[in-house]
Amino acid sequence: MKLLRFGSVGSEKPAVLHDDGTIRDVSSVIRDYTPETISPTLLKLLRDTDLSALPVVPEGVRIGAPVARTGHFIAIGLNYADHAAETGSPIPSEPIVFSKAPSCLSGPNDDVMLPKGSEKTDWEVELAVVIGERCDCVPEDKALSKVFGYTVCNDVSERDWQMKRSGQWIKGKSAPTFGPLGPWIVTPDEIRDVQDLDMFLDVNGERMQTGNTKTMIFSVAHLISYLSQFMVLEPGDIITTGTPPGVGMGRNPQVFLKPGDEIRLGIAGLGEQKQKVITR
Repeated sequence: MKLLRFGSVGSEKPAVLHDDGTIRDVSSVIRDYTPETISPTLLKLLRDTDLSALPVVPEGVRIGAPVARTGHFIAIGLNYADHAAETGSPIPSEPIVFSKAPSCLSGPNDDVMLPKGSEKTDWEVELAVVIGERCDCVPEDKALSKVFGYTVCNDVSERDWQMKRSGQWIKGKSAPTFGPLGPWIVTPDEIRDVQDLDMFLDVNGERMQTGNTKTMIFSVAHLISYLSQFMVLEPGDIITTGTPPGVGMGRNPQVFLKPGDEIRLGIAGLGEQKQKVITR
């Protein structure tokens, strides 16, 4: 099942991608996809619903982030060995954990806004996990059972603010529109192996990133279990799990986003995003 939200910013409604390819408005069934409603019960409710009897969402309507708001937007740094190498960083012995502000969430095709004063805004295609059940010290072999679904994230990053402004990486990761998510949440039953998904990202039609989740240093199951030792993960929390090589910071010479650039990215089975870069 593929769950998404549609409509103008702040007024999105929940929907499901029907088997016939249409998007069906499910707002008469569930108010929204929020931390309060995300659960296995929600999935059962939607699976028991006759989607063909629900309104079809018109083509061309804006697609929003597939979660209305998240409590935690947790990110993992340097989780692909080849990406660590391109940044000149050692392979981490434990996951590198930082946060993105939940306010940076945006739709998969919304414009990416360059913050005022930004000179080194970069791209990162990533697999994101949406938590479906409370996780408190979850064993690794139970971790995937806590997943509500998977989606695509562009972990947009201002590298100078991330690396040179002292303190936490969150400063370079949290500007408005720095968290494009979607187009939808794909439930785990539709993913044969989350550790074998092809990924790509293009800028202005040029392939920048090519990767596969099988080259992650720390698997999705390990990350969920690891994080749950330090914090309680709640339904609706998002974990974005790291990026393969090909970021602008790692190129020689370095390349960063500028107004008018177009980004296209995707992950096999999870859909694609497309953003235009603008000034704020």
